[in-house]
Amino acid sequence: MSSPKPIPPPLDEPIDPAPKATRRTFTTEYRNRIIDEYRAAPFGEKSAVLRREGLYQSQLREWSATRENTTPKDAVHRGKSKTGNTIDASGRKEIDRLNRRNVQLEKQLTQTEAALEIMGKLHVLLESISESTGTTMPPTTHSTPPSTNSAPPRSRRERRAH
Repeated sequence: MSSPKPIPPPLDEPIDPAPKATRRTFTTEYRNRIIDEYRAAPFGEKSAVLRREGLYQSQLREWSATRENTTPKDAVHRGKSKTGNTIDASGRKEIDRLNRRNVQLEKQLTQTEAALEIMGKLHVLLESISESTGTTMPPTTHSTPPSTNSAPPRSRRERRAH
């Protein structure tokens, strides 16, 4: 007896050697069970759980982030605090605000340093002009001379008026 011959496919359709792959889906219960099992596993056996289930560590990170009510993108890419907990939206806003303030203060510091450098050069220039003309500059002291008047100092507006 001869075996029946397979029916050849029509000539206009290509032959597909493998069936179309389907994406696996996981229930919430399964995800939570695997996350708990992975976290409870000793140090050397965590990868065995992943291999047995055919999963990747990145999947568990995303599942954990979802379970903790954060988006996976925030948990994986936004950064973690020093304790390893993910940073929530209000914490992210505070960090962004502090970074903007830091940039602003760095710009202000650069401007102040430039102004001090200019003042130092101006001081040197004025000293050299003073020496070349033979005049002496008054000593630079930051203390005020003792006042004989016990009245409080006047405001800038009052000093301009007199």
